[in-house]
Amino acid sequence: MTEHTKTDGLPGIDMPLQADVELRSAPRSERMSTAKIECNACPVLCQISDGRTGACDRYANRGGALVRVDPVVLLRRELASDAPALVPFAGEEGAATQPDWNGDLLHADEVFVTGVGSSTTYPDYKPAPFIVASKANGVDMVTVVTEGIFSYCSFKVKIDTDRFLGAEQANVRYKGEVVGHVTTAEYGSQMLSLGGVHHLTGGSKKEGRMTVELMQRLGNKQPVECTIDGGASLVVQAGKAPIVNGVEEQRMRVGCGSAAVGIFARQLFGHADEVVVVDDHITGVLTEHQAGRCLGMAPSGIQMRGRKSTPGRYFQVANPGNGWGGTDIADPLSIIEGWEEGVARPGLRLLMTSTTGEHAQWYVLDESLKPVEQAMPDDVRRVVERIGENCEPSLCTVLFLGGAGGSLRAGVTENPVLLTRAIKRALVNVTCGGAPAYVWPGGGITVMADVMRMPDMSFGTVPTPAIVAPIEFSMRQDDYAALGGHMEHVFSLEQALARGAWHNDGAPLARRWAPVDPANPWPLGHAPMLG
Repeated sequence: MTEHTKTDGLPGIDMPLQADVELRSAPRSERMSTAKIECNACPVLCQISDGRTGACDRYANRGGALVRVDPVVLLRRELASDAPALVPFAGEEGAATQPDWNGDLLHADEVFVTGVGSSTTYPDYKPAPFIVASKANGVDMVTVVTEGIFSYCSFKVKIDTDRFLGAEQANVRYKGEVVGHVTTAEYGSQMLSLGGVHHLTGGSKKEGRMTVELMQRLGNKQPVECTIDGGASLVVQAGKAPIVNGVEEQRMRVGCGSAAVGIFARQLFGHADEVVVVDDHITGVLTEHQAGRCLGMAPSGIQMRGRKSTPGRYFQVANPGNGWGGTDIADPLSIIEGWEEGVARPGLRLLMTSTTGEHAQWYVLDESLKPVEQAMPDDVRRVVERIGENCEPSLCTVLFLGGAGGSLRAGVTENPVLLTRAIKRALVNVTCGGAPAYVWPGGGITVMADVMRMPDMSFGTVPTPAIVAPIEFSMRQDDYAALGGHMEHVFSLEQALARGAWHNDGAPLARRWAPVDPANPWPLGHAPMLG
């Protein structure tokens, strides 16, 4: 295999190369046809015929040269919403008609090279594909750009719903294969942990293939349909409402039953003699609750099922399910054991509602202290509507969580531990496709990013199987030198984009512009880094 077939590309500009590393040909199988080339983007080492792509569909053989199929994604700080998504590089045919793309605008405070489409240098004994010099606020900066191959990675999925999805630790399946599990529920949300190295590589080949397929779709904001053992079937898509058992969810609860009682106690005072907010976790009873006592409400004599916690708060009133308040009940009166004679009285007004206000009924006690359903008064209905108004829309949030360890760090520095230490000291800003990444405390470089803040189609796969995800490290140029960075491979933005990794038969491939998410800080303007 010649230098032209290596995934780090053709040397398109004058740059120092170590003859014993950069120009070394990758091994060629003696049985491989001379019409094929070998791709070294991952350990699969696909042997690709002319005009075909490798197993990952990311690299192709075009006329005997290995080329990257997808365009690199560039962020433009002030990209107009009506600007073309694809623009030719300076010097290409059509560039003269694109006034927004010229050498005068190649400044770091306007353009950021993301890892999306940047290629990889796996195994990273050689420098990353792009090590870009720039200026930000007058400071000399360097951004190391690559696509990492992640085996140690997963997606944490937050599903805003009270519906019962499955028991904690229950298996989550995709096309019949176990791809993750239900994890601890959080306030108003059910949580899934999907992917991970044990599902990618620790099970059968089919389990690994299905896991990486699901992860790629989730990361690229596409819908996936899953089932949970002993629980629900659901469709999850980042930025969309979940679909549980064929029904699209609408609301995230305003709080637990106790919280709802506390929030709306004053508004209900005087309109109801007792209020029960049904919840899978903590059911609230207004007259016993501290809020009702502070308002001077008389005891109602209600006797609740479940385990009483502090006054007005009950656990385990019912089993989890798809009924009222995330329980399995359809009749709210089933959680009331009875009424204390001498305390409860005929004519007592009772409101029972769920934590979202989607279920609500109004009762009045008859002469035998039996609740009788009646039409809900307008004043009470307005409060129930207020409960619903305070519920946020149900949503699926998908977070990419990956360990940026292994040889990826060698593409950044000759001494990887210094990169880790610099990140922990906030000297290095880590982004994923230009989106902010949270770096977990402790050892290693464990990053987490919201896929909705990343460019579309940020994730790819290799058939090992593993996920391919963008990652960028931005820092001061002198800090990069201090941590043992590959200073001889630092280039200006224009020089970096002219590198041969992007050439197809001598012409650069198109670059894809992506507008900066308004919620994202500019990757090169991170305050702790520049402070």
